[in-house]
Amino acid sequence: MRTRMLTGRLTLAALTTSALLASGCSLLGSEDDGKASDDTSVTLVTHESFAIPDELVAAFEKDTGYDLRISKLEDAGALTNELVLTKENPVGDVVFGVDNTFATRAVDEGVFASYAPTLPTGADAYELAGDDADALTPIDTGNVCVNVDDAWFDAEGVPAPTTLDDLTKPAYKDLFVIPGASTSSPGLAFLLATIARYGDDWPSYWTKLVDNGAKVVKGWSDAYYTDFTFSGGDRPIVVSYDSSPAFTLDESGESSTTSALLDGCFRQVEYAGVLAGDETNTAGAHAVIDWLLSPEVQAALPESMYVFPVASDTELPADWGRFAQRPEQTGQSEQVAPAEIAAERKAWLEQWTEIVSR
Repeated sequence: MRTRMLTGRLTLAALTTSALLASGCSLLGSEDDGKASDDTSVTLVTHESFAIPDELVAAFEKDTGYDLRISKLEDAGALTNELVLTKENPVGDVVFGVDNTFATRAVDEGVFASYAPTLPTGADAYELAGDDADALTPIDTGNVCVNVDDAWFDAEGVPAPTTLDDLTKPAYKDLFVIPGASTSSPGLAFLLATIARYGDDWPSYWTKLVDNGAKVVKGWSDAYYTDFTFSGGDRPIVVSYDSSPAFTLDESGESSTTSALLDGCFRQVEYAGVLAGDETNTAGAHAVIDWLLSPEVQAALPESMYVFPVASDTELPADWGRFAQRPEQTGQSEQVAPAEIAAERKAWLEQWTEIVSR
């Protein structure tokens, strides 16, 4: 899932600094070379979008006595691949950022040791289905949704799309940009949303999208920063997140210039897990997961990584309540069972690649 935006009026510079929703950097702890930790340090392996306020990291280190080392890979897919490839000699002690599009692969490969922390209120709703061994702990959630630049549509006098079906209509030809499903976690999530919606007919839907001029790019940042009209591009429809409109406010701060199309979103959940291994600092790994579930970190997630906390009693920023409408509130979030994703992911991606490469 991904680092995202900045409170208030969103500018391209702010987006670049914060690495909105999919990419970014953090100055947390000390950068690690990927080697396992000793008993006085704990290595957290994560994706490039991990970002928690420095003061919370410092508090963790003071309270636990551990030096927290951060080892970052690219996205959830790259992270999962690395964990599987190095499972006999883990590159750290604990991982954060494996999401529900890849989680079953890592669990099935025996990457994780069991840990069942006390979950905060509401977090049990996000536990990974079929994870009877308590391999993974839910930390945050968010929905991948199509976003539209309402300001652009208003200026052009064209009604904005409201459904997935609309995106295949001639009125929206050459207006949609999509991060690739084989190279981007949000792109894969959008593919899964269409599979959930259209079932076996999803290839036909994607053929219509491509025939209607939908543009496929490598990653979310390419789509949002380069091609989306909000960022100066020429395409006013993009795959992004349900939280994105909370950061695209107008000059007054009273309304958002974009909105999430809540028809056909896919819910992502990011998990943390203890890496299995004889040299793993298990106690340190437990401490990191407990910290990620703490009220302080849960409260920091919206503005640090622009995701929703799994703790339902966490107070959200004011703009989130006004502009970050969630598909679950309307019953429109699409889902594919984790076991089905694990079984079909390779075949789906091969078929998707064939369609978009025509």
